[in-house]
Amino acid sequence: MKHKGIWICLTFMLGISCALAQVAPDCGNAVPICNSTPINGGTQGFGVDDFNGARKTGCLEATTTGAIESNSAWYRFRTGASGQLGFNIGFDDSEDWDFALYKTNDCNALGEPVRCNFFDNKDEDSFMGVGEDPTGSVANLQYEDWLQVEAGEDYYLMINNFSNNNSGFSIQFSGSIFVTNPYDALDCSIISNLLGPPVAACENDIITLDASAATAVNYDWFQDVGSGFKAIVGEHGSLLEVVSNGTYRVNAALSDGSTIVSDVQVSFSANPVAFPVADDSSCSGATTYDLSQKDVEVLGTQDPSAFIVSYHTTLADAVNGIDFLPKSLETDNSSQTIYVRVTSLSNPKCYDASQYFQLTNLESPVMDFDTEVFLCDGNPSIVIGETTPPDPNYTYLWDTGETSSSLEVSQEGTYLLTATNSQGGLSCSDSRTIVVARSVTPVITNVLIEDLQANNKVTVLTNVTENIEFQLDEGDFQTSNVFVDVLPGPHTITINDINGCGMVSEEIVVVGFQKFFTPNGDGKNDYWNILEISELENPIVSIYDRFGKLVKVLNANTIGWDGTYNGKALPSSDYWFKLSYTDSSGERSFAKYINNHFSLKR
Repeated sequence: MKHKGIWICLTFMLGISCALAQVAPDCGNAVPICNSTPINGGTQGFGVDDFNGARKTGCLEATTTGAIESNSAWYRFRTGASGQLGFNIGFDDSEDWDFALYKTNDCNALGEPVRCNFFDNKDEDSFMGVGEDPTGSVANLQYEDWLQVEAGEDYYLMINNFSNNNSGFSIQFSGSIFVTNPYDALDCSIISNLLGPPVAACENDIITLDASAATAVNYDWFQDVGSGFKAIVGEHGSLLEVVSNGTYRVNAALSDGSTIVSDVQVSFSANPVAFPVADDSSCSGATTYDLSQKDVEVLGTQDPSAFIVSYHTTLADAVNGIDFLPKSLETDNSSQTIYVRVTSLSNPKCYDASQYFQLTNLESPVMDFDTEVFLCDGNPSIVIGETTPPDPNYTYLWDTGETSSSLEVSQEGTYLLTATNSQGGLSCSDSRTIVVARSVTPVITNVLIEDLQANNKVTVLTNVTENIEFQLDEGDFQTSNVFVDVLPGPHTITINDINGCGMVSEEIVVVGFQKFFTPNGDGKNDYWNILEISELENPIVSIYDRFGKLVKVLNANTIGWDGTYNGKALPSSDYWFKLSYTDSSGERSFAKYINNHFSLKR
């Protein structure tokens, strides 16, 4: 199958001499171009092996065909000026294309490519090429570095597709060379076709095809829109104004009886419209601003798959289609003007760069309050949110509907507060979620004292086990309820609710005592007393029998109890005691949490 192309054909009285230039599968008849080309009909096959059996050229290797090419198209171009040059090869994002660019004027001496790309299109990009992806994507791996060219350099471009079921491609030239030399960046003298190279035009452009030939005596014009060439009635001059897509042919009859036949493809792309874009804000705290969110404003109802939206720092850059801002724009504390360009995906000459917007860095609301608060026993409600005077520039909204900066609540649950800073029609918001839970005030239920004289251990038991911390005397608070190496004497145990629901303290006495004694006169364990009793102020120990009868009172000067009552030895049995002392406030206090039971054995 042959695709639409460019024909030059001289018809003589005794025969026909034709030179064919089409979507050429071979380097030897590469299509000469000097500007962007419209989308062609695709590629099928590769003609002759342009690499003479080689298995590799640059990044490209032999395919299943056994050759480097599978379905190829060759083009050639010559630079007309010096500067930065690139190109974009546009195609259906479901297809995968490769390319290699050779700096040479001889197909028999291609050498190694100066630019080459073979990455698969798993990311479904719409372009590959040299320079920058016109969509602004910096992640497209199918782009190679810009070319720095001088005038008069010849290049051959091979574009290849692994599948012969493809929908074709376009070539769009780019780079600053087209800014400095908009009319002669590429040399069109290499094109010998009477009607010139393929024409990529914009909607409403009037394209004039010029078939002027010095000895022509008549012209007949034809148009092919897909069903074969048909004569254009009444058109017999050397010029033809074209306003619709198609392949156009002219038969120029020369005075010597021969005829020049020349074809050219003309394709019109829709002119995009850039719709007005609202000014926007970049909120402080955000390091980037997503420019792509403005695309829908710029395009309006236009098909986003047919146009490219790009953003620029100057109007000149937007007009020239250069120096795209990344869609994820790094922000700073300044305000900046962002210029917008909408470009036809099929033809970069069709664009609108008439719109811009102001991007202002606006301070995000700063909210400073606890996001986890607790309802305490005895307090039916609590105030959450901003309890200090609110910023007058902020507005507030709770998920409950209130618009105050703070809220008094009496129920457990989750509350959301959104603060908004609005200036000049722009706004930045921040939201905080506040969790309100109920906290139970701790209570000391028991204190276990392991009296080991100099190295005592104290364990504090409470009615709650979470969100509390413990303190012995004036020491640091700790999460463990166990204290070790506690010296004998009076101590203060404090439990603090870390949720802010208060603390409780209680005084304890750490002393030791014998669990039994044997008052038999052998000099061993003949007396019972409280160990370390001297650590207490004004201690009094009251001893009782099993029936609650007071049998002995000891003080700091008493050696101990010898097991008698009024001089009479009491029987072996269990006895109980109470310990009182003068506490830190000067009051007499009874020691708690002491296992006050011991035995007399005879």
